Amino acid sequence: MTGENNTMVTEFVLVGLSNHPRAQMVLFWLLLIAYCITLFGNGLMVLVIIADSHLHNPMYLFLSNLSLIDIFFTTNSIPPTLTNCFIARATIPVTNCLTQMYCGLFLGMTECFLLAVMAYDRFAAVCHPLHYTLIMNSRLCISLVASSWIIAFLLAVVPVFFIPVSFCGPNIINHFSCEAQAVLKLGCSNARINEIFSIARAIPVLVVPFLFIMVTYIRIGLAVLRIRSAEGRSKAFSTCGSHLIVVSIFYGTAMSTYLQPHGRSSSDRDKLISLFYGVVTPMLNPMIYSLRNKEVKRAVCRVIKKKLPK
Repeated sequence: MTGENNTMVTEFVLVGLSNHPRAQMVLFWLLLIAYCITLFGNGLMVLVIIADSHLHNPMYLFLSNLSLIDIFFTTNSIPPTLTNCFIARATIPVTNCLTQMYCGLFLGMTECFLLAVMAYDRFAAVCHPLHYTLIMNSRLCISLVASSWIIAFLLAVVPVFFIPVSFCGPNIINHFSCEAQAVLKLGCSNARINEIFSIARAIPVLVVPFLFIMVTYIRIGLAVLRIRSAEGRSKAFSTCGSHLIVVSIFYGTAMSTYLQPHGRSSSDRDKLISLFYGVVTPMLNPMIYSLRNKEVKRAVCRVIKKKLPK
């Protein structure tokens, strides 16, 4: 392309909170703390699940995959953001930015599908306890996990080869990292096709799994109401309520971002919303899903005892 307005962009400028230096320093410490908690909590879950044979069952297979996704997902975006907090004009090459963007899409989509799979696992355990081991057999569990990763890869990465994106206009990304919606708004090729495809892709990735989870938990709730023990009902509702809060934060904020047209310019509100599904949810997942679980606490104690010298 020729001409001043058609020069191909080779790098992007990430705005972040560079216009608010004090807020940017606060953001740095908050992100650093959240990232450390995420790595510790999710890393601990993966290690304990692998090391303790008592946790080798479907629920913890899904949880270990969720923890791995959260580690990779946050590592894809938070460390570069932390570094950019000390740079007045943070730039990133286009190829690096697109790599970060598509990795984030792939991992985020995998988490969407995996959360739906986990909801189905809880439905089978609560509503069909006598047939749980037959329903959630090892072959089905491995197939569900593999399908989550493969379908996410096909939806996130494969379209790149059929609908390539080029950039020849503005190169200012009003975001902390190369978040998909913020980047694709700057594309100058196939803009309309990309927008239609992104919204169409968000429906099976976000809307359908979210509705499936809601319906599943409604059926779980109805099953819990039939439990005669008040203590049992209270425990079940507490667990389901915690799960639903995390799921609602993740899906709600992601849908508010990815179901909007590309034409709308990114705002500070969009950046803050992205922190919920990109930072808060990965940090809370191990605490909500696992570390409050007595079985996990006992497993942690067993693993520590094995490692301590006698």
